[in-house]
Amino acid sequence: MKRLQRAIIVLLGPPGVGKGTQAALLASRFGLPHVATGDLFREALGQNTPLGLLAKSYMEKGQLVPDDVTIQMVSERLSRPDCARGAILDGFPRTVEQAEALDRMLAQSGDSVLLVLYLSAGEEVLLARLASRWTCRQCGAVYNSQTRPPKVPGVCDVCGGELFQRPDDTPETQRRRIQVYLEQTAPLVQFYRARGLLHEVSGEAPLEVVQEQLATAIEDALARRA
Repeated sequence: MKRLQRAIIVLLGPPGVGKGTQAALLASRFGLPHVATGDLFREALGQNTPLGLLAKSYMEKGQLVPDDVTIQMVSERLSRPDCARGAILDGFPRTVEQAEALDRMLAQSGDSVLLVLYLSAGEEVLLARLASRWTCRQCGAVYNSQTRPPKVPGVCDVCGGELFQRPDDTPETQRRRIQVYLEQTAPLVQFYRARGLLHEVSGEAPLEVVQEQLATAIEDALARRA
């Protein structure tokens, strides 16, 4: 009997678009793990794994972690039992080179990317959201005082840690981050669009509306594969 491919879903979008929040909601809705590269790095560094120590050696020098190290972390994460049915990838891939590496890695287990969801929004909307963003010092969970506030102001829902805003996150810094992301990701968006895998959704709509549009796209993709 032929093995069913895993539902590997990639979520793309610029800083402030609500990617992490939507990924977590989709993961819960479809019973798939939310695999965020930021979380993988924090876990690997915190546990001093071989890959974590290797990544740390680059980060301490102010260098980008090489693609092969990142793909190894993603590969290890996807090999865990909870990813047997698939996963929601958040923050990876970021470049065409990483996308091609992901394809090669998935092909080894007879899998492929099912769908790429691209959340888009105007620069001013993104800047307004980033100005309202708070991060937990302890676990890294992200909140937004406008769209996803914590239950208790200043306190993380997940671990009870303190929420903070980076003092260097000026509008100019954030604007540059957005521009860098868009420039870096434009070829990746085209790469997936050319393969017929890209589904774009406006991230400017209310959270619940965006969630339903993303969920419908996943359900349609699963139906087509079946």
